[in-house]
Amino acid sequence: MNEPSESPARALPNGGLWPDAAGVHVNAHGGGLLKEGGLWYWYGEHKTAGRAGNAANVGVRVYSSPDLLAWTDRGVALAVEPDEASDIARGCILERPKVVKAATGRFVMFFHLERKGLGYADARVGIAVADRPEGPFAFVRSLRPHGEFCRDMTLFRDDDGSTWHVFASEDNATLHVAELTPDCLDYTGRWWRMAERTWTEAPAVFKHDGWYHLLGSGCTGWAPNAARSFRARRMSGPWEPTGNPCRGVNPANGLGPEKTWGAQSTFAIPPDETTGGRWIAMFDLWRPDDAIDGRYAWLPADFRDGRLEIAWHDTFPPAALAPSSSPSSR
Repeated sequence: MNEPSESPARALPNGGLWPDAAGVHVNAHGGGLLKEGGLWYWYGEHKTAGRAGNAANVGVRVYSSPDLLAWTDRGVALAVEPDEASDIARGCILERPKVVKAATGRFVMFFHLERKGLGYADARVGIAVADRPEGPFAFVRSLRPHGEFCRDMTLFRDDDGSTWHVFASEDNATLHVAELTPDCLDYTGRWWRMAERTWTEAPAVFKHDGWYHLLGSGCTGWAPNAARSFRARRMSGPWEPTGNPCRGVNPANGLGPEKTWGAQSTFAIPPDETTGGRWIAMFDLWRPDDAIDGRYAWLPADFRDGRLEIAWHDTFPPAALAPSSSPSSR
């Protein structure tokens, strides 16, 4: 599929409709991004209409863009399966897909999985692989990492090439931080607990000036709540709480930091020339009664006095993204 040679100078409305190249609202909820070959790839949950659309009726969709603004629909990256015996049978719960490129050169997708008919009691991670970033991805297996529950999750690639799986565990009471093997298909056995008994979900990880920062939310289902953040000098911790990083008010709904503007975190886009050298925090504004109508907000992250801060802006980007004072700082 051909990419647009250039995109018009424009911005996307945070909390509004984000059209793809065909004018259709992007359908990639709870998503994550990967950059490969000069293109950004956005993977997310393909939602369908109504409340039933919160289950996985299609799978994971993928879009590509040269600039984070003009998005081309590349189709279904990972399709659910008609076989009722499959772990990813149509109607399962498949959430928060994230993709990394492994040392093998293959692309590996992790996602929170609840097998069909088990509600949220299954609490597993699903793993799929592909030879190309757009897929198609082939399902490999599902498991509970080191035997523990796995729900909301993210992947983080560190400067040294190590890859980390961060996920809500212990019935959502505590986050786990687990190192992956170089092929990203298994765990090294090195893992740690963090944010113990804080009931934190929706993790997203940043790194700036030698600090790791984790953004998350409380556990209130689809309803928004106050965000929280943590920081550490190592992924293994210890992690200390740094409060609510959000600032400002979303004028469309009147909500501010006390409800994270009506949104919930999902991923941190690492800095490069496309982002003006700044980290970008991705959020979802869920609409569970009509899942396909969920919205997005992408907001530049700032770091002041060693702490994460994220201010509301009505558009992404809020203006031309000016490079930070240290654009290479990861």
